[in-house]
Amino acid sequence: MEVEIHAGHAPGADGFGQSVGILVGIIGILLAVVTILGHREHTAAVVHRTEANDQWAYYQAKKIREHTAETANSLLDALSSDPQKAAPVASRLQQDAMRYAKDAESIQKVAEERDAESAHAEARALRFDLGEGFLELGLVLSSLYFLSRRRLFVGLGAVSAAVGTVTGVVGLLT
Repeated sequence: MEVEIHAGHAPGADGFGQSVGILVGIIGILLAVVTILGHREHTAAVVHRTEANDQWAYYQAKKIREHTAETANSLLDALSSDPQKAAPVASRLQQDAMRYAKDAESIQKVAEERDAESAHAEARALRFDLGEGFLELGLVLSSLYFLSRRRLFVGLGAVSAAVGTVTGVVGLLT
């Protein structure tokens, strides 16, 4: 016994439908690329934020050491009965305080750079997220052609996908 299955359309009968299928496939590929780029950029933002937080904690430690050295120097001056004997210790404490201040200044610059890198990565990630959203919308709208056979959905889907692609490319170039 032989069974025939009719798909409703002969191969090649709906040339426009085949073009829409190819368009949907291309949109899917672009969506995958933009999604991966977005995930990578979100990860980069978190890494930069963590590095910045580490630098700020290091900066605070140096500032605390600077303050401790200055306080010890002040106490030494106030409590010392023999200034000659206290002078070498006071000098060392003053040098330590200056070194900690200088170290803190360079650490602050690094922390600010990491903050800027994190903000930049977050801005790029936002562009990729927007691009991803428009590409998803384009994919869904274009796919609605297969249910409705209305070309309007393909046009709207193509426009949405184009906006998503441009947004993703802008994110990549910034």
